Amino acid sequence: MLFSDFEDGGQMWTGDGPRELRKAVKFSETYSDRPTVQVSVSLWDMDQKTNQRGDIRAEEITAAGFTIVFTTWSDTRIARIRASWIAIGGMTDDEAWDVE
Repeated sequence: MLFSDFEDGGQMWTGDGPRELRKAVKFSETYSDRPTVQVSVSLWDMDQKTNQRGDIRAEEITAAGFTIVFTTWSDTRIARIRASWIAIGGMTDDEAWDVE
């Protein structure tokens, strides 16, 4: 879960303040080089009376991790968002990876 702002009146739900959330993700194993990372929304809970706007992306990608960035704007009110991600790249040791 990236956030659940409706429970405590957070910025994504009230529409006040910066409408960007950044969450660091650390890989369980370090890649040999910067991997390719894809991020997607796996749960999208929002107010039905406002427009649905959102942007989710991976930034600051390194061999050890990356940052998930979610942004919304204008009158959009988001109660909660859950994100899923996948990273694909070479491992430091051919035997070091495990598919979970």
